Amino acid sequence: MAKINFGGVVENVVTREEFPLEKAREVLKDETIAVIGYGVQGPGQSLNLKDNGFNVIVGQRKNSPTWNKAEKDGWVEGKNLFEIEEACKRATIIQYLLSDAGQIAMWPTVKKHLTPGKALYFSHGFGITFNQQSNIIPPKDVDVILIAPKGSGTSLRRLFVAGKGLNSSYAVFQDATGRARERVLALGVGVGSGYLFETDFKREVYSDLTGERGVLMGAIAGIMEAQYNKLRSKGHSPSEAFNETVEELTQSLLPLVGENGMDWMYANTSTTAQRGALDWKNRFRDAVAPVFDDLYESVASGNEARITIEANRQPDYRVKLEKELEEIRESEMWKTGATVRNLRPENS
Repeated sequence: MAKINFGGVVENVVTREEFPLEKAREVLKDETIAVIGYGVQGPGQSLNLKDNGFNVIVGQRKNSPTWNKAEKDGWVEGKNLFEIEEACKRATIIQYLLSDAGQIAMWPTVKKHLTPGKALYFSHGFGITFNQQSNIIPPKDVDVILIAPKGSGTSLRRLFVAGKGLNSSYAVFQDATGRARERVLALGVGVGSGYLFETDFKREVYSDLTGERGVLMGAIAGIMEAQYNKLRSKGHSPSEAFNETVEELTQSLLPLVGENGMDWMYANTSTTAQRGALDWKNRFRDAVAPVFDDLYESVASGNEARITIEANRQPDYRVKLEKELEEIRESEMWKTGATVRNLRPENS
């Protein structure tokens, strides 16, 4: 384990140099890993594990769109693609990668197959942390572990194929076998993590729900809409408003920030941009700080979990969700975005 200084705070992280792929394969050589669910994280994690030489099977509902997707990705029924209950029977490690709502619904089935010595793996701390609402309470004689890649399953797979990695957090909630830590680190390496940093299930879900509702999706979408709408109301064309709001950010600036940091980005823009950004940064920070106070409290209190669970229990939730997504998709801003993407050189 390496001690790394992050902005003055020293943290313990695990790198591929300390825990190489060969060691991970040795740790899991006698294990059968069942990836349950083939939606957001399932494809990337299962394919990366398979390509890295681990014994992986996929469990999914037969004849569902995701079952068909798994077959298209090369998983073969009866060989390494099974219905969920059969995959759970065969596994020594169950990677529980259904949606949070799906995990709640399928838990009685999965729990039956958590025999002593198995490991239950999550990529989100939701079900365990909010177990009073989810009723996901694992038996005491199984390991309960977590690897949470810091990005989508699509990004995890793309970076893996490109020979890179996506950083992940890891946690051990329950060590029944004495092998939980080596199991979780081996799985973290196997799914294609860049480096691994330690957390616990509660901190993972608190930070994750805050991030999704905040900077990663909710906040950035709201800020984009506000700026786009202001530019349009002042007579700027859809193309100009979108390019100044989204295209320049995602195609030019954010990749550079990811490579070099925000300080480098400031140093490599015009003095006009520098001065304006520095003058307005703190106003935006101070304006949204109360929103983040409310957001974190809503997460920590369990309110966000309650809202999510209750929404998913509604029989018409998927229909309502599609209507909400359609409003975004059919808005002028994102219709303009579709046109702009089609005009990029790689698509022409």
